[in-house]
Amino acid sequence: MSKRILLLFSDTGGGHRAAAEAIRDALLVKHPGEAQIEMVDVFRQYTPFPYKYAPEMYPWMINNTKSSWAVTYQWTNNPRLAAIIEKTVHPSMRSGLRRLFREHPADVVVCVHSLLTRPLMSTLARMEERPPYVVVVTDLVSTHAFWYDTRADRTLVPTQAALEVGLDNELDPAKMRVTGLPVHADFSKRLTDKAAARAELGWDPDLPAILMVGGGEGMGPLYKTARAVNDLKARCQIAVIAGRNAALKENLETSSWNQPTRIYPFVTNMPVLMAAADMLVTKGGPATISEACIAGLPVIIYDAIPGQETGNVDFVVKNDAGIFAPSPEQVASAVSHWLAEGPAGLAKRSANARELGQPDAVWTIADEVWEYAHRPPIRQERRRPSLRLMR
Repeated sequence: MSKRILLLFSDTGGGHRAAAEAIRDALLVKHPGEAQIEMVDVFRQYTPFPYKYAPEMYPWMINNTKSSWAVTYQWTNNPRLAAIIEKTVHPSMRSGLRRLFREHPADVVVCVHSLLTRPLMSTLARMEERPPYVVVVTDLVSTHAFWYDTRADRTLVPTQAALEVGLDNELDPAKMRVTGLPVHADFSKRLTDKAAARAELGWDPDLPAILMVGGGEGMGPLYKTARAVNDLKARCQIAVIAGRNAALKENLETSSWNQPTRIYPFVTNMPVLMAAADMLVTKGGPATISEACIAGLPVIIYDAIPGQETGNVDFVVKNDAGIFAPSPEQVASAVSHWLAEGPAGLAKRSANARELGQPDAVWTIADEVWEYAHRPPIRQERRRPSLRLMR
């Protein structure tokens, strides 16, 4: 009998969907014909106003209210206040989340979004019988208290630092495991040697290559940063990925450049691009950093979302896999320095980055999910009118 697996996420940034897809596809590879897997954007499909517009609101808030975001993140980042907020918010979501579980019965529920962790668990906790609940933390280091619910059956974290935050939030260490971040298995399979990647992309085989990205939405001061690197007039080539940001792509394409420069929209061949590059200039997103480490690509971080990505910067810098350069001028200076070091310096940084890579994380997570899918449903004391999850 096939197992029903429910992966719950929301498109607030590309990392949550990508993590869910990576887990889904790993399960389908390992258990062909044995798994029925559904992915649901919970905010979009099962929550009321204003939560249903979270995918649109998130990029705007990150780009326009960064200082307020930092204050809010720090203020809410403790287990007691996180629990109070959840109890305040959950009643408005409850009917939609009940409908979610009625419409998508499952043998295991997997959450990959911090703002959903506690509301989903609270809904499941009101059932007379519920499936096991697994949380896959997709922030890398400085993880928020929202991720951690002591009632969850399993919490899988990407780093030891994230596990320690879980302990601070009173999770049972026996219910946690460090697995790494779920990067799609195809990423590692599609990595190739530098010469082959450059031939495929049509890049110069000899010039040092700088890859510049701003996440799937092209967030942050990517244009100014690219122009600052351009002003170096260095012997190099540049590739800038504008993502879904059409205005950014147009601005980049209509600018003049001092070296071979290629502008890309949202791409699906990131393994090839990373394999072809010598360094990555990026915001501090966990998925991009994890991919760069697997590819052995040293990182210059030009921007980080306060709070949730601050730890990512420390993670990269402390392991000498990259540096933090929070202004276009500082990025240009770092690029100049790394180019001056020559191939030997870049090779050393590349090796440091590769040591942090965890290409097998998605397989480990898939195995954990599969194991919990085979556990029996959990009977609970009926304290309130409950929803039975039919099997």
